Amino acid sequence: MPRQPPRPFVTSNFAMTWDGRISTRRSTPANFTSPKDKRRLVEIRAECDAILAGAKTIATDNMTMGLPDPALRTARVKRGQSAYPLRVLLTNSGRIDPALRVFESTFSPIIIFSTTRMPARVQSALAGKADLWLHEGPAVNLAGMLATLRADYGVKRLVCEGGAQIFRALLSAGLIDEIHLTLAPKIFGGIKATTITGIAGDFLPKSINAHLRSMEVIEDECFLRYRIRVAEKQ
Repeated sequence: MPRQPPRPFVTSNFAMTWDGRISTRRSTPANFTSPKDKRRLVEIRAECDAILAGAKTIATDNMTMGLPDPALRTARVKRGQSAYPLRVLLTNSGRIDPALRVFESTFSPIIIFSTTRMPARVQSALAGKADLWLHEGPAVNLAGMLATLRADYGVKRLVCEGGAQIFRALLSAGLIDEIHLTLAPKIFGGIKATTITGIAGDFLPKSINAHLRSMEVIEDECFLRYRIRVAEKQ
């Protein structure tokens, strides 16, 4: 079996309701957790060289993918990192709005992985705003994307912040190493509300096993960290 090229360690971060939903049926912004969870999000970002999110998630949550705490930025610089992580956007269709808020901030480079399906007008509008990597075929080669981030941008650790389709694709391909999960005291219900791997009822190609590395309960929330079992990542 050929040796795979080096890739970043891939962690992920999600907040989830008691009934396993990460968003409402209308995919409204994930704003159902405490300030402690939001602080945890930026702390995880600060540990990583890059942040990955899908174009739909970026638009829905109106993200800049920033790091608002100066102390966290100072700590990064002392560790030899850039003040802000790289921002990595993924869109198979290539239909991304160049006017999104994320493109208004220039604190760190933006890298977009898409396919040759990206409309020419979008490619032109993004020129100068982001590095574009366009893959042949209907979907981005995720292993190739990670190898590019490692080889061309020096990314050793990356955090995936969604959405569910991207996380599912990475998990199915054996490209997720760690999961940070916040359990929030909410119940959304409904079969159309998104779970961590997409719409409920759609099975993964195979079950994924993980083991618990840490657990912290603060007031009504539970903060969990799992490692994916190596034997399952084939």
